[in-house]
Amino acid sequence: MAGKHTSAEPSAKAPRVERKATTPHARSWSAGFFVKLVLMAVVNALGIYVLISAATASQWGIFAAMLALILAADYVYFSKRTLALKYLIPGLAFLLVFQIFVIAYTGYVAFTNYGDRHMLTKEGATDALLLRSVERVPDSPQYPLVVVESGDDLGFAILDNGVIRAGTETQPLEEVDGVVVDNKITEVSGYDIVNLSELGTRQNEVTELKVPLTDDTEDGAIGTQTGGTGFVFQTAMHYDEDLDALVSDKTGKVYVANGDTGFFEADDGETLTTGWRVNVGFDNFSKAFTDQRYSQPFVKVLLWTFAFAFLSVATTFLLGMFLALIMNDERMRGRKVYRTFMLLPYAFPAFMTAFLFAGMMNPKYGFINQVLLGGANVPWLTDPWLAKFSVIFVNLWMGFPYMFLICTGALQSISSDLNEAAEIDGASGFQVWRYITMPQLLTQVTPLLIASFAFNFNNFNLIYMLTRGGPRFSDASVPVGDTDILISMVYQISGLSGQAAKNYGLASAMSILIFLIVGAISMYSFRKSKAMEGAQ
Repeated sequence: MAGKHTSAEPSAKAPRVERKATTPHARSWSAGFFVKLVLMAVVNALGIYVLISAATASQWGIFAAMLALILAADYVYFSKRTLALKYLIPGLAFLLVFQIFVIAYTGYVAFTNYGDRHMLTKEGATDALLLRSVERVPDSPQYPLVVVESGDDLGFAILDNGVIRAGTETQPLEEVDGVVVDNKITEVSGYDIVNLSELGTRQNEVTELKVPLTDDTEDGAIGTQTGGTGFVFQTAMHYDEDLDALVSDKTGKVYVANGDTGFFEADDGETLTTGWRVNVGFDNFSKAFTDQRYSQPFVKVLLWTFAFAFLSVATTFLLGMFLALIMNDERMRGRKVYRTFMLLPYAFPAFMTAFLFAGMMNPKYGFINQVLLGGANVPWLTDPWLAKFSVIFVNLWMGFPYMFLICTGALQSISSDLNEAAEIDGASGFQVWRYITMPQLLTQVTPLLIASFAFNFNNFNLIYMLTRGGPRFSDASVPVGDTDILISMVYQISGLSGQAAKNYGLASAMSILIFLIVGAISMYSFRKSKAMEGAQ
């Protein structure tokens, strides 16, 4: 038929141009990969910095752990088969560094004599003793000198034939850049020059300082008596490898290394001042219970710690629950406003609250005595019993808003049908609270009460900022007082407060004891709370 297409041939079609549908995805993938690459580069740079620092300090354990952590992070974030680990590894890394490592290192220190006179390794102690037993070399050269600081380390910078050389007690003198004006050093690269006014207050530290000339202690060291001129000093002792002892060049007295005490000790019992770290087994743990210097205050502090933690939880919970019950009553007007005011103590930083109350409770100038009590002289923080009352009161002020919050949430989740049924049956308000509200409330808040007990058992900030553990025990040889809890006692024994010799080994052992006590109480309490929950 005319005008009708009868051909069976397929009609011609234009060639199809295929486009990559993944172009936007590929573009976003490339951008995301670039961001990931930059972030991982930063992580690796920090890791390499730690590796270099650990290798420099010969801390091979830290070196191995950090290397393993870096390799694991790189594998996880550049592998397509570790999707879940990409979310887990940051938390696992922080757990390893800030929890597991800290616990493991504390455990290690607890079995050593690490502390004053035992801060160094044996090699370091030997070098330090050789460096300190020095005498000025007669007719030795004199060098223009300035006292410098590198971080917390004190050192010297000398002018040696127009060249500036600087170092510290642990870092031998080496050539550095600087500025010299009229044969006087005015600037030292990498160091801060100590000004004259500060030298007067650190005179003993400066005159006792000796900076080694080279890595070999027998080459001598630079010392000063004026802070402006340096002299060469040489050691008056030498180390005998065969005897493993230090021998005095003047008297010939031999000080043999004692691996049990970590001291160089002579036959007559005399020991040199600087020792080294050694393993002492369970001596630190037994010392806490057998040494009268620590056992007597330890028992008192332990009892007060339990009392403080229990009373803190009990008082804050009872007050918080009482206020929550009142604010939960629908007949109460302005509940939102009152609840806001209830939370104000909780919003204020805890250490600042304790510091503020310490000022308000000052016996002579405090607001409480001078204004509220009309000029009375009540020793809130210096009388043993009043100081304990003050600690409990301030902790009540800081802690009740937290209990108010959790009790409010728990009360709102409790069905009102049971309360209404009990009231219909003639139960009084107290009976409803005693037999219905309280059991259901405890079931929900018991884990939080256990956590609060553990927190208050180690509530260092409150004790230190409010009373600093005082008033001090009059019969104790360590700086521990009536309001000290175990953790603040550990802080005092460690020597970090500056009131006692440093004893990190004993402090670590006592920290482990605290950990075991809190852990055992928490486990027992959780088991009991599960039993109570099952009985509901």
